[in-house]
Amino acid sequence: MADGPEHCPAEVTLDFMTGKWRPMIIYWLLQDTHRFNQLQRKLGKITHRTLAKTLRDMEAEGLLVRKDYGEIPPRVDYSLTPKGIALKPVFDAMEVWAEVYD
Repeated sequence: MADGPEHCPAEVTLDFMTGKWRPMIIYWLLQDTHRFNQLQRKLGKITHRTLAKTLRDMEAEGLLVRKDYGEIPPRVDYSLTPKGIALKPVFDAMEVWAEVYD
């Protein structure tokens, strides 16, 4: 018998999708690579600061990659890593569930 509390196996996945904005950022990046302003427009009410912090955190966790072209004006693209893309079946299942129970 192991010491400590038991954990739900889905807890690891849920940790990557915590917060209001992460699932929506993943959704849009599953569609295509986006620039910062494109994501901000698609997400609506997210602040510049919140989006920047969320993207940095997701990059640090290996969910997305930030490609800076080193140009003026700045050009930066965001896309999912294989780890982020691997969440697609989770999002597909959530979409099916929403269609059935909405």
